[in-house]
Amino acid sequence: MPSIVLIGAPGCGKSSIGKILASFLQVSFTDTDSAISAEQKSTISEIFARVGEAGFREIERSVVLHALATNNGVVALGGGSVLSKEIRQELQSPRHQVIFLEVSLSNAVNRIGRSNDRPLLVVDPAKKWSELVRDRLAMYQECADHTVSTNNTKPTQVATKIMTYLSKDN
Repeated sequence: MPSIVLIGAPGCGKSSIGKILASFLQVSFTDTDSAISAEQKSTISEIFARVGEAGFREIERSVVLHALATNNGVVALGGGSVLSKEIRQELQSPRHQVIFLEVSLSNAVNRIGRSNDRPLLVVDPAKKWSELVRDRLAMYQECADHTVSTNNTKPTQVATKIMTYLSKDN
């Protein structure tokens, strides 16, 4: 079975849905933001503060490519992972089934609030989120095998919908 890779903007539910989906499939779950924090022994915000966004993206690229190469379960990528051309190319591999979790601004902002865990969204989260999505949407769509809306939907319902797509693909 190919790995199942969840991509999408901050607040779309990648981590919550990924855990449920991995449980349904009885496979491992990897959240690459958590893997980055564990490897660096720092929060994402601390890493951004220490090395800046460019430094963070290099760390992210390395961790994500390793996760994609070694994980046969469910992998949730950080929202900005698709900015790396190398990661986008890897996501095109038949070894991965890529699901773009689409979410509206109103749903995302309600989920992310004003959390310091998302350094790019600390100041004016709604405006910054809109800009991030505008800049990344085409990349999410380019990488996706399927697109699933998470708007006004519980994570279990989204995971069930993804299971339906996966069963049709096999």
